[in-house]
Amino acid sequence: MCLAVPGKIIALDDAEATVDFQGSRVRVSVLLTPDAGLGDWVLVHAGFAISRLNEAEARTTWEYLSQGEVYDELGAALAASFAETPETESAS
Repeated sequence: MCLAVPGKIIALDDAEATVDFQGSRVRVSVLLTPDAGLGDWVLVHAGFAISRLNEAEARTTWEYLSQGEVYDELGAALAASFAETPETESAS
């Protein structure tokens, strides 16, 4: 199954952004969404922000994901991604 997850851009540095996924922060590429800016909501798939969306759409998607076992798998995947980011390494 392929899944794109909504997150909010909380930091932007050239072609990379730090995106917050309900508390988990992951660095992603914004090469495919050059119009995305600080504070924007984006759909992220495979480490790339693939489109922008509004906050209502993002929250609706999170509600849907939280209703099934996908949420548990997603949480584990985000935790693994977060553990691999340079920010986590410097915090250790």
